[in-house]
Amino acid sequence: MKLILRWILNAVALMLIPEILTSIRVEGYTAALLSALLLGFVNAIIRPLLILITLPITILTLGLFTLVINALMFWSVSGLVQGFVVPDFWTAFWGALLYSILTWMVSLALSDKD
Repeated sequence: MKLILRWILNAVALMLIPEILTSIRVEGYTAALLSALLLGFVNAIIRPLLILITLPITILTLGLFTLVINALMFWSVSGLVQGFVVPDFWTAFWGALLYSILTWMVSLALSDKD
């Protein structure tokens, strides 16, 4: 149940991004839900592989290259989901950064306080 709630809240976070970055468009709930699902999949499966492959660059940039990887993942999902539009890399960069902050707040809100 918590997984579905997290998915829905991440989709809501994705729908909030166009309110701040007007270049990004999320056209409807279906696009937001599908994009949130794909972003979760990409961040869980593909992103760690890319970080491993680009480890030397990441070390040289003191981890800042990870932001570029996040932007590329965000931009690639927009190419896969119709109704989720990210026009260019820099918009994807700022959108991914904002999405990371929003999903971090969702995780913080849903965490067990043991």
